[in-house]
Amino acid sequence: MSFFHIVDKEEKKFDIINKKGKNHMKKNSNKKFWYFVGIGTLLIILMMIVSSIMQVGEHLKSVHEYAPYIFYGLSFLLVYFLIIRPVVIILFSPSFSIGTTLDKNPKREHKVYKKVAKRILEQEDLPEGMKKNLEDSMHDPYELRDALNNVYNKHLKKKLNKVIRQHAKTVMVSTAISQNGRLDFITVVVVNIKMIKEIVVLCGFRPSYRNLAKLVINVFVTALIAEGLENINLNDIIPTSTMKMLGEIPLIRPIMSSVIEGVSNALLTLRIGIVTRKYLFDDAPDLTKEKIRYGALIEAAKHLPIVIADGLFLFPKTIMNMFKSKEPKLEALDGGANPTE
Repeated sequence: MSFFHIVDKEEKKFDIINKKGKNHMKKNSNKKFWYFVGIGTLLIILMMIVSSIMQVGEHLKSVHEYAPYIFYGLSFLLVYFLIIRPVVIILFSPSFSIGTTLDKNPKREHKVYKKVAKRILEQEDLPEGMKKNLEDSMHDPYELRDALNNVYNKHLKKKLNKVIRQHAKTVMVSTAISQNGRLDFITVVVVNIKMIKEIVVLCGFRPSYRNLAKLVINVFVTALIAEGLENINLNDIIPTSTMKMLGEIPLIRPIMSSVIEGVSNALLTLRIGIVTRKYLFDDAPDLTKEKIRYGALIEAAKHLPIVIADGLFLFPKTIMNMFKSKEPKLEALDGGANPTE
């Protein structure tokens, strides 16, 4: 082999190593960017909440000189238990991201699967057949992969969707009643953080810090939208002829405005919950950012009628039946064979 061939070969090796090093540095810098953005967004949320608390405290000075301090103490406890503590629980949970579809090489993920299986086995309501299947499959990566896939599709996904719908209903009812932009902002933040925490606790693991940062941004944007929906103009979304007809019915405009505001916030909360679930369980090997967003919005729209039916409990039964989903449809939505649907 000539000298030039050796030099050329070494240059190619150097180029490959250099390219890998650049890709690694790019990934690290990308992760750091999302970390800083996530932390910054969380701090902005806390500052906005503290600002609102301070404003209320100033008004309480006219009631009694010690009233603001009592209010600040209660507010601190609420912020700690409703925001700070759930965030700490999420951050200190172990991080996994497992594929529930048929991976070509489950051997390299065997340790992860075993950890996840052990956490799922701790659930008291896990069906006996699934529990036995997981225990028997613990030492075989292929069987354990299939067992986890079965538990996710037939059991865990239903529980996660139930949690997501419950919190979406809470957001819908709360924001529809409050009619206060800043209160809606705080409600959406608190409920969404609690929802993410419950999903993490239920699964026993959290998404990566990078994906958590993205979730924080999603929660912040959703809360800002909830705050802005207070000034919603029905004329922009409902035809003029319809508005004239509805205008003859007493109190219909404020009621419709409240319902539309609550439904919009519920849809966005559903989307955040589904995105969280997809971050924890990769529903497809080729799942991309665009597919996650689009798929979460489509799935959220499917869950929305069920949330509306549960939320509009003050409306006549005939109106509720228009939204209420039949049990077979609910079963297909939660326990379908394809998690991405």
